[in-house]
Amino acid sequence: MKTWPRLVGLAANILLLVGSIGFAADAPPARPADTATAIFAGGCFWCIEADFEKLPGVIGAESGYTAGNTANPTYKEVGAGGTGHTEAIRVSYDPAKVSYQQLVDYFWRHIDPTARDRQFCDAGTQYRSGIYWRNEAERKIAEASRDALLKSGKLARIHTEIAAASAFYPAEEYHQDYYKKNQIRYAYYRKSCGRDARVREIWGDK
Repeated sequence: MKTWPRLVGLAANILLLVGSIGFAADAPPARPADTATAIFAGGCFWCIEADFEKLPGVIGAESGYTAGNTANPTYKEVGAGGTGHTEAIRVSYDPAKVSYQQLVDYFWRHIDPTARDRQFCDAGTQYRSGIYWRNEAERKIAEASRDALLKSGKLARIHTEIAAASAFYPAEEYHQDYYKKNQIRYAYYRKSCGRDARVREIWGDK
């Protein structure tokens, strides 16, 4: 009978150990402690979000609105062109795997920098392209990258806006990961808009 309390205690310890192992297995993977964000506008946010989520080192991208003058705008309001916002994405990335310089270089090669207040088949200031820096280091990288492209002669002109980041408002939930949720409609839109054809025309095969 003296061994009974010890057996009960041992069983309790085993259950606690099993429970803790199970909890650890079910826990979501931790994000890098040094996650950074960057904001870009490249026309339709469905498309530029899809492009950036393919880049190694990018944790995810969120569609939204930025660089405007109306708080908490809706898709309908932005689409009407009266809020001053442009469709944009907020990229979360791991700086240990991809640098801000690499993000900027990748961005250029997925848009048409020569277009003013439009991208591909979408026209209006709400589709203007932009790089929205958060600090002086990012500003210098963005501007130097633009200047290098112009100096190279690859592009005759660049209308992409480079400005300080302002409030970023996430778009409605149905816009997030649209390319995953509505694959057929997204693929049809992207092709009919001529996005990839124009990108290849400017930049060649990546």
